Amino acid sequence: MNPIPASLRFVERRVLAGRRLLCADGKRLEACGDLHALGLLANIVRERRHGPEASWVANAHLNYTNVCRNACRFCAFGRKKGDPLAWEMSVPEIARRAADAAASGATELHVTGGLHPDRPYAWYPRILRAIRRAAPRIRIKAFTAVEILHAARIGRRTARAVLEDFRAAGLDALTGGGADIFAPRVRRRICPAKPSAAAWLDVHRTAHRLGIPTTATMLFGHVESAADRVDHLLRVRALQDETGGFEAFVPLPFVPARTALSRIPKPTARAILREIAVSRLMLDNVDRIVAYWPMTGVDVASVALWYGADDLHGTVCGERIAHMAGADTPAGLPGAELERIIRAAGRSPVRRES
Repeated sequence: MNPIPASLRFVERRVLAGRRLLCADGKRLEACGDLHALGLLANIVRERRHGPEASWVANAHLNYTNVCRNACRFCAFGRKKGDPLAWEMSVPEIARRAADAAASGATELHVTGGLHPDRPYAWYPRILRAIRRAAPRIRIKAFTAVEILHAARIGRRTARAVLEDFRAAGLDALTGGGADIFAPRVRRRICPAKPSAAAWLDVHRTAHRLGIPTTATMLFGHVESAADRVDHLLRVRALQDETGGFEAFVPLPFVPARTALSRIPKPTARAILREIAVSRLMLDNVDRIVAYWPMTGVDVASVALWYGADDLHGTVCGERIAHMAGADTPAGLPGAELERIIRAAGRSPVRRES
């Protein structure tokens, strides 16, 4: 007996034939109440690409400041200057943390922060050079597209010029944050001061053309609709068709506890697994789908390895953004524990370098 419901049989035929799913297919997937059917279809695609393997990286997160000129309603991280909970790291402290990360075995440093109203343009390449000196072999995955556009504004430069400057200073890859949900209606409600979806996509397009790889994200489970999520995935897919520069896609479940949207319940495990599965099925040109355990929870992330995800991100030492919003996951996991989680889920762990 076919375990796929009748509403998804047409989608199933496309998946089995290796054909691209369309917008209408994405909406059918989002509307399907049979989570296991979604998992079965997503796992077909996942195992075609990666077999039983599930990857992770030894990485550390460095959030250099939470002072931010924006006031996104979904964010519990950003603070105005002078707030008792605001912080700003000095360049020597940033360098020390980078050296500590490298000494602990990290091969990648994930660097992001708020849009500080007072830091001059020169400060950004300066911190990249300091990190490169302190940790010469570590991969510097730094800044969101929103931070790049902020630097362009204060430095009176184009985004391309900023990316060229930052690459010369040590930048290896761009992070995927700031995408949130691309739908203009939603952005006006949750992050009205942020650049548009078109601006975010154009920064990543420019990075890809310069040979700088990036990741993409989607924040879901707040005020967006199923159609908004499908639209978001299709825009990521279209840019990947054009450039091929996205290394991975990370569906991020909203953590509402300490935000201005705290009345909204956090996404359920079913909702998280559904979005991971739909992402795997729709993004046929993106190699890796990440179950970001600091926001999904470890248990859901391990199950997600059978719902389309093939990567658990990493050890994530020093992460603050999700935890300031109320995530109750550990503040980092040792690589041995990630490998235990992957094996317990019935997958084969693979440590990646980037």
